Amino acid sequence: MRTSVSRTVQLLTALGLLAAGCGAATEQAAEPPPQTRARAQKVAKAWDGSPAAEIWREGYYPMADTVQLPEDAFHNDADKEAYLTDNFVLRGELPGTPEEEGKVTWERGGSLTLPLMGAREAYERVGRSSGPGPHLTVTGARLGETTLATSRGPATVPAWLFTIEGYDTPLKRVALDPSKLPEPPIGPARDAPTGELGELNELVEVSENGRSVTVHAFHGSCDDGPAVDVLETDGSVVLSAYVVDTSDEGALCTSDLRSKKVTVELDRPLADRILLDAFTGRPVPHGNLTGPSPSWR
Repeated sequence: MRTSVSRTVQLLTALGLLAAGCGAATEQAAEPPPQTRARAQKVAKAWDGSPAAEIWREGYYPMADTVQLPEDAFHNDADKEAYLTDNFVLRGELPGTPEEEGKVTWERGGSLTLPLMGAREAYERVGRSSGPGPHLTVTGARLGETTLATSRGPATVPAWLFTIEGYDTPLKRVALDPSKLPEPPIGPARDAPTGELGELNELVEVSENGRSVTVHAFHGSCDDGPAVDVLETDGSVVLSAYVVDTSDEGALCTSDLRSKKVTVELDRPLADRILLDAFTGRPVPHGNLTGPSPSWR
C-alpha cells in the first residue's frame, strides 16, 4: 500500500465524505494480534532518544493540510470536484517573491527560518491540472500568513493567499516546505501476516487537548473494519493498525480496499512526542482531502 494506492483510496473517501458528511469516527475495541505490541515496542525503542528523534524535534513538520480552503468553500459540487482533482485556471498575474526566506514561529516558543516558496510554485502545487471539467479560477495572490498545526504545536507561518473567483475569502497555501525527514532508525515490518499489521493511511487530526488522535486505516470489504492499538512512551506514541474479524482465516480482502476513520484515546496529551506507524517505522503522514502529504513519502 504505497502512495498511489493511498491517494486513490483517499480521493474516493473524500468524495464520499463531501457528499454524505464526515460521519462518526470509530474507536479501537478489538483485542490486537499478539505480534503488534512486540513490533510497536521495537519501533519505540529504535526512535526514543535517537538522532532521528532529535532531528524531528528541531524541524518543521506540518501535522495538518498546508492548503486551507476559503471560509465559504464550497459553493457547489462542481467546485468540490475541481478542488479534489486539482483543476485550477489562472486568470491574472501572480506577484514575485518579495524575500528569499520565511520564518516559522511556534506558539510555545522558538522559530526556524526556511526558504520561502514563490507564488508561482505555490499555485502549481495547488492547481496541478488545467484540463476539461469543473475548475476553480485564481485571479490573484498576495503574501500573508496563517496558523498551522505542526509536530511542535501550533505555529504561525507565511502563506500565499490566492483570490478565488466567486469566494469572499482566499485559499491559503503555506509558503514553506517541511524540513527534510530524518532517516528512520528502523525499517518497515517484514513478513507481517496480512490483516494483522498494516500501514496506516494517514493522520486526520490530533484533538485540541492532545488526548486523542484520529487516523485513516485500511481494510477490505469482507471484514469488520480496521482497529488501531497504541503504545505510549515518554518519547513516542506508536500506532499499530490491524483488521478485525476478517474472513478466510484473517486475510485482508483487498478486492475492495477501503479507508476508515479510527480514533485512538491517549493516556496523556501527545505534546511533542513523535506519532509513529508500527508497520512503516516512520512518523504517521498527515493527510488532506486529496491524499497523504507527498513530502512524507
